Amino acid sequence: MTFERGTATVRVKVWDLLQRALHWSLVASIALCWWAGEARLSLHIAFGWAALAIVASRGAWGFVGSRYARFSGFVAGARTVLGYTCDLLRGRERRYLGHNPLGGWMVVALLVCVAFVCITGILYTTDHFWGMAWVEIAHRASAWTVVALAALHLAGVAFTSWRHRENLVAAMLSGCKKADDAGGGKA
Repeated sequence: MTFERGTATVRVKVWDLLQRALHWSLVASIALCWWAGEARLSLHIAFGWAALAIVASRGAWGFVGSRYARFSGFVAGARTVLGYTCDLLRGRERRYLGHNPLGGWMVVALLVCVAFVCITGILYTTDHFWGMAWVEIAHRASAWTVVALAALHLAGVAFTSWRHRENLVAAMLSGCKKADDAGGGKA
């Protein structure tokens, strides 16, 4: 429990340690892949393999992990996403303790896209696919798609942090969020 100006603010654990470790490790591995690039190809490949292992681990954790880590807790149906989006555009969106409906689909999009980048990178290192233009094009295009998705993710985090007056980056570091006024949905 934390205290603010004489009133108790209840904080609850939302993001478990493994989920946070996987999140920040994926951020680091992707950043290091970009840094390494073609100039440091062996490092680029190593960080790419690390990213794929992290995505696979996060995928598994999405089925067996804690409440807020499980896909069943935050991957919403089309009607829920549409309703949330309409409420968001009207400025009346509900606060979620876990991922909001758009954020949940962003998680899925990022994981799938990073996996695709890694798989095309692996293909490009094999004798069978070496030098095939479509593999290189797919790898580069999907890598830039990850950059675009990451930018949208950061914009969504910044907007939601501002809108609901909470620091979501700090929450992803500590694992805790303020409990009061927390909406639920499936989270």
